[in-house]
Amino acid sequence: MENEEINQDPYGIEELKKRTQIALQMGGEEKIKKQHSLKRLTARERIQKLLDKNSFYEIGLLAHSPLKEVKDKTPADGKICGYGTIDTQMVAISADDATVLAGAGGLVGYEKEYHIHEMARKKGFPSIHLGDGGGARIPDIMGAVGMMSYSLSHITHHQPRARETPLITAILGECYGGPTWKASVSDIVIQVKGTIMAVASPAILEIATTEQSEKDALGGWELHAYKTGLVDLFAKNDQEALSLIKKIFQYLPPNAESTPPNASFFEAPSPFKANKILDIIPTDSKYSYDMHELLQCIFDVGSILELKPYYDGSLITAFARLEGQVVGVLANNPKVNAGAMGAGACEKALHFLITCDSYHIPLIFLHDTPGFYVGKQAEENKMPVRIMNFINALHYSTVPKIALIIRKSYGMAHNNMLGAKMGADFMLAFPKAEISFMAPEVACNVVLGRKLQSSDNPALMKALFLQEMAKMNAPWEAAGNNSIDRIIDPRQTRMELVKALQISFNQKGKMSQRKLATWNKL
Repeated sequence: MENEEINQDPYGIEELKKRTQIALQMGGEEKIKKQHSLKRLTARERIQKLLDKNSFYEIGLLAHSPLKEVKDKTPADGKICGYGTIDTQMVAISADDATVLAGAGGLVGYEKEYHIHEMARKKGFPSIHLGDGGGARIPDIMGAVGMMSYSLSHITHHQPRARETPLITAILGECYGGPTWKASVSDIVIQVKGTIMAVASPAILEIATTEQSEKDALGGWELHAYKTGLVDLFAKNDQEALSLIKKIFQYLPPNAESTPPNASFFEAPSPFKANKILDIIPTDSKYSYDMHELLQCIFDVGSILELKPYYDGSLITAFARLEGQVVGVLANNPKVNAGAMGAGACEKALHFLITCDSYHIPLIFLHDTPGFYVGKQAEENKMPVRIMNFINALHYSTVPKIALIIRKSYGMAHNNMLGAKMGADFMLAFPKAEISFMAPEVACNVVLGRKLQSSDNPALMKALFLQEMAKMNAPWEAAGNNSIDRIIDPRQTRMELVKALQISFNQKGKMSQRKLATWNKL
């Protein structure tokens, strides 16, 4: 009888079809319905929508858990892995299958994931992970053998990342353990609102520590948007998250041996926008304005992609384009804390410097800050260390760098924003720029102090002091001793930056020496 069955399928083709069909059914119809009821796509649907049509080349489709008791319950061992293209760019992609044992990672599944991302690193194309799983699978990891042979080592042994190729992680469901580790070492992290990214689930946390916590409090999008800064971009659903992944590849090169893609077509802001710069910036520096409006007047239309938009809004970090050329923008925003940067801003800056320097993206700094945020909370957040780490990274960065002082540039923040002697290829300034150790009003109180109290006319004394300070803080003398390369007409900002950027490119070799490529983000 057995020989008869073999003869009916001499080449094993029918057996292959049967096993393939079983694997493609993932966790089964009921589990797929449950996934859809959460308004989430399945792992295979996500991959299909993300990659170019018919480009997915899957590996390990017929893999499963080595444990006999769950062998038939673990198609593809819970991870869909392979290669494909996004707008013809080859990528490696892995996806947690939430329909298979809640997406928890097994030994074989992690081996597959590691293999494709390592292949991408060696061959020079980007990696993507679509997270929707509960970390390492129990009981696979239990015991000495389980722990010591488990492929979690593949997540940790390759650290620190040399950022040879971009790594993007999307948090698309309840992610604990593995997907969280992957996100923490990724260049860009995207999270769908309503999902979770944390080290351990509330159930594990309560058993291990007796601490009780809601899922959102442990790793909801608002936590990562406003408190941790671990996530770069947020989406309302799977489809929007996948679109953001595609958009990221418009700014990053496929590998560290390549430069970012230039746009074949770009739209410059209208002349009206250039003139609008004068209206956006108040003539009185005591008043605030939204730096986002100014950026829209300078960079290519529709090209600004802000990262970590909710995390310490005193500093904007964004990818953008100037005449099609990808640039990284660090800009103080006077609309938030008057542009005074806090600990979060230092973290944002450090993350951004690392990414841009690793992938040959020139940097443009736009100054408008009264300094760093100070006080008890700032000290508790280790501001001195964060400020100096920011500065140290700035010194190591070797991409082209241009600074433009728009309005205020005071104190230590002047240095951190690529101030004097900080390695700028070009230092530009608006005519109304103010540069000093501290704000004139603060300096007045420090210098005059008791003299004001004993003066017959303190108002006049203060007015004269501020008048003198205004002259000293103006950019003219700094330009006179060549500390500022050019004082520019604000309406010519785009043209000036384009020209400075063209001259700044290194004609001898690569744009960056990538000295920050192995830096830790913290």
